[in-house]
Amino acid sequence: MAFGSFEDLEVWRRASRLAVEVYRFLFDCRDFGLKDQMTRSAVSIASNIAEGAERGTKGDFIRFLRIAKGSAAELRTQFYIASEIGLIPNANNKHQLITELKAISSMLQGLISSLQHK
Repeated sequence: MAFGSFEDLEVWRRASRLAVEVYRFLFDCRDFGLKDQMTRSAVSIASNIAEGAERGTKGDFIRFLRIAKGSAAELRTQFYIASEIGLIPNANNKHQLITELKAISSMLQGLISSLQHK
């Protein structure tokens, strides 16, 4: 593969930053069930990118990238729900986070497509 390690991947860096932002954003959240689910989803994106990259085979990497993409969709859904129940009162915050998740999903799809065509 054309990178040294998962730390070299921009999509991993962005997913890691997003996970940190989710933790910061939900720091004072009292809805512990949704908070736990959202932080797990956020951490799962970057973690699956890293795990797939370290597995050493193209097939495993693609499989874990798909799992990461699923976690991004899961987190997007949770943001929509959190917004509807008032956990995200600021529409700008919701828009920024969802936009970043969509960008990460797009990057993951691009990486998957690139690996499939090699």
